[in-house]
Parts: sequence; structure tokens; C-alpha cells
Amino acid sequence: MKTIEIRASRPYTVTVGRGLLPALGATCATLVKGRRAMVVSETTVFPLHGAAAVASLEKAGFDVVTHVFPAGEASKCGTEFLNLVNDLAASHLTRSDLVVALGGGVTGDLTGFAAACYLRGIAYVQVPTTLLAMVDSSVGGKTAIDLPAGKNLCGAFYQPAAVLCDLDLLKTLPGAVFRDGCAEVIKYGVLSGRALFDALTPETIDEAIIAACIDDKRQKVEADEFDNGARQFLNLGHTLGHAVEKESCFTLSHGQAVSIGMAMIARAAARFGLCAPETAAEITAKLAAFGLPTATAQSPEAILAAALGDKKRRGDTLTLVVPRAIGDCVLHPIPVAALPDWIAAGKEG
Repeated sequence: MKTIEIRASRPYTVTVGRGLLPALGATCATLVKGRRAMVVSETTVFPLHGAAAVASLEKAGFDVVTHVFPAGEASKCGTEFLNLVNDLAASHLTRSDLVVALGGGVTGDLTGFAAACYLRGIAYVQVPTTLLAMVDSSVGGKTAIDLPAGKNLCGAFYQPAAVLCDLDLLKTLPGAVFRDGCAEVIKYGVLSGRALFDALTPETIDEAIIAACIDDKRQKVEADEFDNGARQFLNLGHTLGHAVEKESCFTLSHGQAVSIGMAMIARAAARFGLCAPETAAEITAKLAAFGLPTATAQSPEAILAAALGDKKRRGDTLTLVVPRAIGDCVLHPIPVAALPDWIAAGKEG
């Protein structure tokens, strides 16, 4: 078992190991004075792990209520957000109580945003059940819902009270969902350097690698909690990835879209002389080795239209994360008017 301390505006601990779900209640009992809790989950995850979460909380003396919403990115919306905060109010949770997000990235984002808004802030605990959520979305306090104009456009920075990454929960993941998380793991490899990147194979994603990814994110969150500097490196592959994801009407998963986005930005960087062609080829090959897509049939015009709504845009400037080499990425601001050239270069390879 590994513990990682996140020294953000609200410090908390991320625990990575096995057999953590049965200890959920005992952990939560140390975090709040109240003894009322809501477990928020979705229709795929709750039948698998909901009973264990509820039982652990009840054993620790909590009065537990549950809120289960339809699985899928479509639930990361205003309607489900209002359903959740209304349920929190109807369940009479107070500021001394807490909410548990049991699920993947959609569950964590939706629950975290509701926790940030309800009573102007109530404690929440992340129990990620996917690899992607463990290494990325459950850590760092970014919470959000989607709007018709784009992904994650309505949200808040709101740190959890704790994160429990129980690796036993990954045993129930379908292969495609596990591969989604591998896209984010590869992202950390590109960012951090050879030691991690070269160690990554479909067979080596274990506690040590998951903890290494979280620790990389810890460093960037502690240096730049509100995403104005170093934390932006975590957006590698996400600007074009979010656009591809949105244009697909979310038929592409987040991990698939990020994989395509990373491959596109690497190819474009090579085309513009910012990285060696061998670097772009190596990144693309690593993604493909995990069974992840590296290209899209979407038109450059469609990708551009979706990318113009990106939340990272500031005025007429968009900052891309560009890999110059493995372990050497730079923040590369471009005028929005130059984005079509980057998209075209990324598609052409």
C-alpha cells in the first residue's frame, strides 16, 4: 500500500492499494463529525460495489443514503447535477456530513461539483473504480459538468477530503475501459521521462506505476492548483482529444479521444520541427501497443469547430502541450487562427 499526501489548499491523502473499500467507513469516520453519508454511483458500478461501500459506512456508524444515476458521459449534465443536489437536500445532509463518489470519472466530476455547490461546500471522498479515474480525475480537485458547447465548461476547483484507490476494483473492469486509463498512464510517461515511459506495457500497470502517475500529478497540482502554469502540462493530448470526443457525440471514450489527441499533437509537433519524427513515432507506437486508437476519420473542420469551445482558450490564444522528447514537454501558446494548421498536420502525420 502507498500513501501520497496532496498539499493543496485543502490537504488530503491518496491511498493506493488493495482491500481499501472495506475500510471506507473507518476512513470517513476520521474526516467528518457528522454521521450521515450519501454514496453517489452509476448504474454499472453500483451493482458491483455499492453494497460493500454502504456496508462499510454503516459499520462505522453512518446513516447511509444512495443516489444512482444512468451510466455514461451524457449524465455529466445540468439535469443530473440538479437531480443530485436536490437529493442531497431532500436527504438532509449537513456541512458536517459527507458524500462518497463511487465510480469512474463521470461520477467523480459530477459528485465533486455537487459537493462544491451544495451548502457552498460539503466534504466528499473519491473512490475511483476505473484506472483512468485513479490516475487522473479523482486527484487534484477539478470538478465539472459538460455543456452543449463543450466538455467540462461548468465546474469548480474543489479538493476531496480523501481518495481511496482500491486496485481490487479494477478486476471488474472490461478490457476496453482498462485501456482507456492506459491512455492517461502513457501521458504521464511522456511527461515524466524514460523511466516510466519505457516501463509501460499492458502487463506492467500495477500499484507502483499507478502511484507514480498520481505522484507526478501531485507535483503539478501542488505547484499550480488552479491550472495557470505547471498543471497545464497534464492537458497533453486533451485539447484535440476533447474536440474529437465531443465531435463523436461521446461515442469515443475519453481515453480513446486522449490517445488520438496525443498522437495528433505529436505528429503536428514533428511536422513543425518541434520534435523529432522518431519521438512522434515512438509515442504513437506506445499508444497502439495498448490497443488505443491514434487517428480519426473526423474532418479537420469538424475538429476545429469543437476545439474552439475548449475551456483552456484564453482570448484568441490557446496553449498546446507539445512533446519535444520523452520527458521534455513544453507549453506552446498559439493564436487560435493557427489551430487549423495544427489539426491538419496532426491528421496527416
